[in-house]
Amino acid sequence: MTDLVLVRHGETVWHAENRYAGVSDVELTPRGHAQAAQLAEWAATAGLAAVWASTLSRAVITAEAAATKAGLELHTDPRLLELDFGEGEGLTAAEMKARFPEARAAFEADPAAHPLPGGEDPHAAAARFAEALADIAAAHAGGRVLVVAHTTAIRLTLCRLMGVPLGEYRRLLPRLDNCALTEVRLRDTGRAALLQYNSPIGAVR
Repeated sequence: MTDLVLVRHGETVWHAENRYAGVSDVELTPRGHAQAAQLAEWAATAGLAAVWASTLSRAVITAEAAATKAGLELHTDPRLLELDFGEGEGLTAAEMKARFPEARAAFEADPAAHPLPGGEDPHAAAARFAEALADIAAAHAGGRVLVVAHTTAIRLTLCRLMGVPLGEYRRLLPRLDNCALTEVRLRDTGRAALLQYNSPIGAVR
């Protein structure tokens, strides 16, 4: 078995207005860099075997500090990318309702069955992300691995791993804070256990 600590990157410049970043490459704010530094302090004593991140800069920058403090090489995998929100990229929920109200309403009713216009199929996104986690777990069997990625991709994949309908992710997992830690134990059988969710760094063992 392998324990995977899943982390949403530090705060970005789109955070204040809650704009959908998706695959857009958005910069960290000063607070986001401070959150990454705090994560790095945790990583130094967390007994990590490896550090992985998505290829988007907000995840890479967040993870680099942790890898450096832990004395580890940073690995990246494009399968850890955030969901592509299509025409919703860079928009707020209110702006989407103004531009494509019916599509936004359908998304809110069932975001897995009705992705935003031009957006990635959430089922496909969860499958690629889960595949990446399985490969990471196999590469570091028996260890504890930090994986820095993105809020929607993480929440979708948690639902997939726990056997929960993906359309429930926004209701069951309504928030995932920047640089809070979520830990999943993956067994060789492919079964998963959720050890903790959205834990502040100071509260994580």
